[in-house]
Amino acid sequence: MAFKPLMDRVLAELLDKEQKTESGIIIPDTAKEKPQEAVVVEVGDDVELVKKGDRVVFEKYAGNEIKIDDKEYVILKEDEILGKFE
Repeated sequence: MAFKPLMDRVLAELLDKEQKTESGIIIPDTAKEKPQEAVVVEVGDDVELVKKGDRVVFEKYAGNEIKIDDKEYVILKEDEILGKFE
């Protein structure tokens, strides 16, 4: 399925965090925090600062989570993205 975000929005695939702590304790799914890192999959026409393939960090409760073909994504406004890894 093809999905194109509109205007200044970005579609990003959520990255899973580690399942264990440094000491080896396994964290159950119910206790995990919402991921704050994602890889940009598609961008709207008005997006200027990020592009496909960028790994970004966003605000903790930003965006709207959606599921497409059994993968979890988040739709973010460009101004909700705090930074990108280079």
